[in-house]
Amino acid sequence: MRKHLLLGVAAAFVSIAPAPGAEYPARPITFVVPFAAGGPLDFLARAVAEPMSERLGQPIVIENVPGAGGSIGVGRSIRATPDGYSVSVGNWSTHVLNGAMYALHYDLLEDLTPVALLASAPQIIIGKRDLPAGDFNGLASWLRTNKANVGTAGIGSASHVGGLLFQNLTKVDFAFIPYRSAGAALQDLVAGHVDLMFDQASNSLQQIRAGTIKAYAVTSRRRLAVAPDIPTVDEAGLPGFYISVWSGLWVPKGTPPDVITKLSDAAAKAIATPALRKRLTDLGLDLPAPDQQSPAALAALQKAEIVKWWPLIRAANVKAD
Repeated sequence: MRKHLLLGVAAAFVSIAPAPGAEYPARPITFVVPFAAGGPLDFLARAVAEPMSERLGQPIVIENVPGAGGSIGVGRSIRATPDGYSVSVGNWSTHVLNGAMYALHYDLLEDLTPVALLASAPQIIIGKRDLPAGDFNGLASWLRTNKANVGTAGIGSASHVGGLLFQNLTKVDFAFIPYRSAGAALQDLVAGHVDLMFDQASNSLQQIRAGTIKAYAVTSRRRLAVAPDIPTVDEAGLPGFYISVWSGLWVPKGTPPDVITKLSDAAAKAIATPALRKRLTDLGLDLPAPDQQSPAALAALQKAEIVKWWPLIRAANVKAD
């Protein structure tokens, strides 16, 4: 009986396995998100996965692998078989900054191949609703006389690095409170358990609009079209504090070029879907032009950002504990 059962299970696996030489994709694809569910990168991955799945004709499964600022999840993607069935979803923090803050066991440029740029978002400096400061100058004064608690999506995350660079630039000090995701940190900010966050607009705009938290400045050269009342850092009194948290897709080195092309094309068509474009832009995300979405364009952006940010991170002695 046991022998027949095992043979039946084996036959079932054979029946769903793609035939040799089957056209890609022949089975579900996994998106490895290197943060816990509930944060902005997790939201973006899930939002893009749905229309991409329709284009590719296969389900896309989200696998959240948090830890060490996203480096654990990225490492898992790199070790995956390079066949296009494991895709690394990452951002400015995981695929640029981590190289300057962690002793990684992989090379961000050599061990991964870019697929597509998805979106980018500035951060917003936000505070709990009952914080006494009414504007950025008031916040700066309050920070000089009070020891604030700042929520982050974990050590080495974009929200953590934004706070570290702010500290270095303003010479103020505050304590970081790491969470498993930006969503969890935002919940505690709304509840008043932490004082501040340096958060992506896509994660916090809904709470800003609801009046449950305060917004002090957006880390970009221009105001957000969907939130024009929030001043830029230049207008607020912190000129040049620009941070854009862009996100993209990568696959392990050695993935066939035709597979990369299929994934890239599916991502571009997904981003072009009117419903998804509106959904993302309403959350304050900037969507790339078609010529910025290609694997070559993402590769160029990643290299340029490494050249820009690694010296700044190292000069500021920003390190993950």
